Amino acid sequence: MVRRKTVAGVPAHLATILRDVGALVLMQAAMMTFTVVLALAFEEWYAALAFLIAGGITAAAGGAARIVFEDAPDPVMKHGMVIAAGGWFATAIFGSLPLFFAAHLTPVSVMNTYVPSGAAYDPIRVGGATTMSSLAYFQNPLHAVFESMSGWTGSGLTMAVHEPTLPRAVQWWRSLIQWVGGVGVIVLTTAILARPGSGSYALYRAEAREERIHPSIIHTVQTVWRIFLLYTVLSVAALFVAIVVAKPHLPLFDAFWQALNHAMTGLSTGGFSVTDNSIQSYHSPLVEAVLLPIMALGAIAFPIHYVMLHDRDPKPLVSDTQTRWLFIIFGAGVVVLSVQNIVSLPSASAAFHPIGWAGLEDIGLSPLAADAARDSTFQFVSALTCTGFQSSNIGDWGPGGKLIVSGAMVLGGAAGSTVGGIKIIRGYMISKGIQWEFTRVFLPSSAVINTRIGDRVLKRDQMFEEFSEAAIVSMLWIILLITGSVLLVNVSPGFGYADALFEVASAQGNVGLSTGIVGPKMSSFGEGMLILNMWIGRLEIIPVLVFIRSALLGLNP
Repeated sequence: MVRRKTVAGVPAHLATILRDVGALVLMQAAMMTFTVVLALAFEEWYAALAFLIAGGITAAAGGAARIVFEDAPDPVMKHGMVIAAGGWFATAIFGSLPLFFAAHLTPVSVMNTYVPSGAAYDPIRVGGATTMSSLAYFQNPLHAVFESMSGWTGSGLTMAVHEPTLPRAVQWWRSLIQWVGGVGVIVLTTAILARPGSGSYALYRAEAREERIHPSIIHTVQTVWRIFLLYTVLSVAALFVAIVVAKPHLPLFDAFWQALNHAMTGLSTGGFSVTDNSIQSYHSPLVEAVLLPIMALGAIAFPIHYVMLHDRDPKPLVSDTQTRWLFIIFGAGVVVLSVQNIVSLPSASAAFHPIGWAGLEDIGLSPLAADAARDSTFQFVSALTCTGFQSSNIGDWGPGGKLIVSGAMVLGGAAGSTVGGIKIIRGYMISKGIQWEFTRVFLPSSAVINTRIGDRVLKRDQMFEEFSEAAIVSMLWIILLITGSVLLVNVSPGFGYADALFEVASAQGNVGLSTGIVGPKMSSFGEGMLILNMWIGRLEIIPVLVFIRSALLGLNP
């Protein structure tokens, strides 16, 4: 069989990439169409028009690519990586269109109706008028692309300073793209559109997902989505009860709306919020306590969820290496961060409130120290799970607390989950590799050294290969982190290096916590750089490097 060199006048390699990226874009058009219906239900006519126009453009672009290049060859691994990188970038670009159009189509008088009564926010100039609605920020196309990239990659950093001033349709869109992006738009498209044997595993692996629940990759991703839907329903119900208890005067529909959006973005470890000051707005240990297991669920690999639900066996929570270390790091990190923040109270007391929390004051902590311990617990879990919900003003924390949280954001949770970061398994492999190298020093050269990783026993060649992969990805990650933070601190007057490092770690780790640098007033250079950090971090660097190499030199060896 002779492989075709061109399809519709385009090189076959490029045709394969354009067709499958078109599928991703087309999937987003369907999501926009659903959001049109929701906007109409809320009588947000201008938002509905914005999503309708954006959906039409997106459907036309994606559909044309699918139809024109329908006969393109199936993807192999090198295609999968380029499709993953190009697909995520294209998805972010098209996902920004509804935000951009809504900001330009909605009159200022209508924007003002979205602002809660009695709110006193900084006014935003729109032409000759002003508004306090954060929707106006998305008139800047860079802000719209930033918001979309942050949503799709599950980062949670936002240009919408005051989320309650956005139309409901825009609030929903931000939550929806995080919910879908958490599991992976490529995984979703694979589950629905891919045919058996059509190269779906190449796309799945390019998404940095190696674990299979079923022999069929299609069945695997369908199972992932069933689990995700189940957890979402349970999370919405639990959060609804917690919010009603925490805010008894809040209308029931508003409580449900907040529970729905926060459950979607919490489980997907995205972190977008529909309330001012994220989770801090509730001032409720109950809401935070409900969110802790929701965030943790998103940070556990999906094969572990499948085993626990299918076999009704909780043993993998202890027996699985990544999951066991996730909970160990949770415990150790919470203690270390709590101690750090309590010690730094004399210089960082503005970040906490002197409120006694049940049980904590009984072990000798002052009300201020008890609040520092509570915030440290929530923020460390939020950072390690790469969720980005915020219960404290981290910008007022001491440098030590910021650096500890930065470390958690760099590491991230388990591979095979919705989180970003380097991943626990890579950190574990590096530590095992270092131990392996030291062991070799004290043994004769003829000794056979095997290493156990969970249930696997790795021989020398296998250990070297896995150690090298973990070390290379981690090193590239750290190099980009340091480079980005040095650049950002130079364009962020009034902030120190710890703040810049924190912000880049948050973007590249797809977390969303912020010390205050990210916002509509930040430099365009810094904003553009963080867009790239979020994109690179979501795909764990290698697919982006393959994408760049392919753009410059082509796909041939």
